[in-house]
Amino acid sequence: MNDKYDALKSNVSMLGHLLGNTIKGAHGDELLAKVEEIRQLSKSASAGNKDDHAKLIDVLQSLPNDQLLPVARAFSQFLNLTNIAEQYHSVSRNCEELICSPDALDDLFQRLKGNDVSSIDAEKAVEDLKIELVLTAHPTEIARRTTIHKLVQINKCLSKLELDDLSSTERGKAELRLEQLIAQAWHSDVIRQQRPTPLDEAKWGYAVIENSLWQAVPEFLRQFDQKLTRHLGHSLPVDAAPIQISSWMGGDRDGNPFVTAEVTQEVLLLSRWKAADLYLGDIQELVSELSMTRCNDIVRAMAGDEHEPYRAILKSLRKTLTNTLECLDAQIKGQHIDEKDILTNVDQLWTPLHACYQSLHECGMGIIADGLLLDTLRRIRCFGVNLIKLDIRQESTRHADVLSEVTRCLGMGDYSQWSEQDKQAFLIRELSSKRPLLPRDWEPSDDVQEVLDTCRIVAQQPREALGSYVISMARTASDVLAVHLLLKEAGCPFRLDVCPLFETLEDLNNAESVISQLLNIDWYRGFIQNFQMVMIGYSDSAKDAGVMAAGWAQYKAMESLVSLCENAGVDLVLFHGRGGSIGRGGAPAHAALLSQPPRSLKGGLRVTEQGEMIRFKLGLPDVATNSLNLYASAILEANLLPPPAPKQEWRDLMETLSDVSCDAYRDVVRGSKDFVPYFRSTTPELELGKLPLGSRPAKRNPNGGVESLRAIPWIFAWSQNRLLLPAWLGAGQAIQYSIDNGHLKQLEEMCREWPFFSTRLGMLEMVFTKTSPSISQYYDEKLVDEALWPLGEQLRERLAQDIKAVLMVENSDHLMEQNPWGAEAIRLRNIYVEPLNMLQAELLSRTRASEQESPELDEALMVTIAGIAAGMRNTG
Repeated sequence: MNDKYDALKSNVSMLGHLLGNTIKGAHGDELLAKVEEIRQLSKSASAGNKDDHAKLIDVLQSLPNDQLLPVARAFSQFLNLTNIAEQYHSVSRNCEELICSPDALDDLFQRLKGNDVSSIDAEKAVEDLKIELVLTAHPTEIARRTTIHKLVQINKCLSKLELDDLSSTERGKAELRLEQLIAQAWHSDVIRQQRPTPLDEAKWGYAVIENSLWQAVPEFLRQFDQKLTRHLGHSLPVDAAPIQISSWMGGDRDGNPFVTAEVTQEVLLLSRWKAADLYLGDIQELVSELSMTRCNDIVRAMAGDEHEPYRAILKSLRKTLTNTLECLDAQIKGQHIDEKDILTNVDQLWTPLHACYQSLHECGMGIIADGLLLDTLRRIRCFGVNLIKLDIRQESTRHADVLSEVTRCLGMGDYSQWSEQDKQAFLIRELSSKRPLLPRDWEPSDDVQEVLDTCRIVAQQPREALGSYVISMARTASDVLAVHLLLKEAGCPFRLDVCPLFETLEDLNNAESVISQLLNIDWYRGFIQNFQMVMIGYSDSAKDAGVMAAGWAQYKAMESLVSLCENAGVDLVLFHGRGGSIGRGGAPAHAALLSQPPRSLKGGLRVTEQGEMIRFKLGLPDVATNSLNLYASAILEANLLPPPAPKQEWRDLMETLSDVSCDAYRDVVRGSKDFVPYFRSTTPELELGKLPLGSRPAKRNPNGGVESLRAIPWIFAWSQNRLLLPAWLGAGQAIQYSIDNGHLKQLEEMCREWPFFSTRLGMLEMVFTKTSPSISQYYDEKLVDEALWPLGEQLRERLAQDIKAVLMVENSDHLMEQNPWGAEAIRLRNIYVEPLNMLQAELLSRTRASEQESPELDEALMVTIAGIAAGMRNTG
């Protein structure tokens, strides 16, 4: 590879060397020699040496039980360190043009000038810019909070070592600190011993904000402001809040019995506590900094006769924040304390600090005002007093169950058996009525009581503490009206955005009809005040129909909803339920956003950031700043330089591709009698249940088959054996079908000119590059009944044919031709991932054959799962 990658390779080599020192210190020369032998054999095997490939298998199969865990840990840890080096390199001083694109916003502003976009239009787009990231605790994040802290510290060391003018003493100190951190990580549990609770997940989310986003948001806004001034000649208003952070952690109860009303209440209190704690840190620093004596009349009136007026105001705020922490601490512990002089709303922080900001500017000290004080003001606008806005998510049938119990108690029959028309008539009548619906003497079942308790918790919160109420598996207009009625019955004093989530292929296709029905209801139109949020499900639609059909259904649903709401005069926000993996809608953020239908980002972007992708995209301040930059540039570009609407012949061909791919996908997943037993044996799906990843059970219905699996373990399991089946199955077959029917030229045109289609092919290329047919075959031979082998062979043959079809459309000789660094990064990782794959297959074979539980083998297996996930990156 090009020597431009030397800086990255040097860091990878150094971290590997330090890890080797740690392994030697902990386990001696013999184990280190064994790890190095495996690494060298894997490197040679990757280069095509068949003898060394066979030797590698022999070495791994002959490892004694006591070496399985440390060897697995060695390769898993190396992949974690490689990820750190690569993540750091993307924001380092040595990030060369080949790897890192020019600054996305600067590049966009230059192109706006070239496309004659008026500065008025650009300013309006900036004013309307909204990026809301919704952090979710999906169970693919293996790293514990303690590990994440160490990763941040390792990055700091890499940054220091990059400086050219370091003295030998300083360099030695930084290298020693690095070795200490790597040793700390090695000697800590990589895997959690207990499954995290929803409260643990929420705390993980707060740690991401504290360690990264608290610095990244004001830094991004500072850089954004400078670019606006340079390119458009105007600055970002101090109270601008284009970034918002929301969360599902502690609010997402869909299929998670551990998220109760009490948990949600505690998460909301903890969130406020963490916000007050972080603001207190800022105020402490400002007390040290703002010792100036000159001020304007407003600040003088606020400070009284104090000689240092800014400090007087800040010390008063410090006292309020200290009181707030004491009060919330008591509430979290279930104790009562008087709520006097505590922080309850944003204005208590904003008003005095903004007054200080204006005073400093008026008194010729703007350079001081535009430092930490401005950063704090930006944080107040982004994070508020609640730190994050908590979404509530519940499955649609749980609300119907409540109403069924109520109507039965009132002698009205069973709500769930009524027609959709009768349900809507009943719901609208009750929503318009002044009298309460819930009977006084009614004793609801436990499940129903839980839904009602959740609605009461919502009603007790200030509006700004909450994001939206998401209804998973929403299918009808009554699903949305039911939630509004339950919130009304709970005494909710404000309008909460109730957001239907359309997940399956059928539901996506019906989305326009459902929203149209709602907008035709007079009560509903008056209540929503011309604002509607709709969530597009990427995970379950792909699991239901395959990636090609799901992608087209998502596109058409967005397109039709945009037109419907525009014609009705309703502001629409599309909420994207993307995961990290391709099978769950994952794609590089910039490309994914620009491939959406025209005008679909007019209302801004609301998107889930899930699992390990939170760490990769938002886990370090510089990386998070870069991610926000990419999001902002993509939204502005989509709104100012919108992609072309697809030609009718493209749409027609896309319908064919969708139908053929869906049939091909379902023919295997639903139609093959051997599929479920094959899936269960060739992947570690059953063993994933042992891994204490997320708080949620792996299945919605523990007794169900593949259809009851959550989309995440479904994808996760297939990424482990390197077949990555859900991320490609059906797509290439549909492309080949269209080529065979004379549509190659049209496919090539779509690839060149339609961002939606070219992004789909780019995603497929990346998936294909990460697959390994030889590893998949190895799993089959080790783990699968010989009678099922033909199915695996057919799927691998299908994979080979699909790769040829995609390369033909793209006129490429090999995969990822346009992204050589991405291809090289995957190739480099494979040297460390493939031994883990082989080791995992060996461990699965041993644990499945053994009649006794072996904690040591189980732990080694968990480590291989974690290591492969780290190597594959976008796993779930």
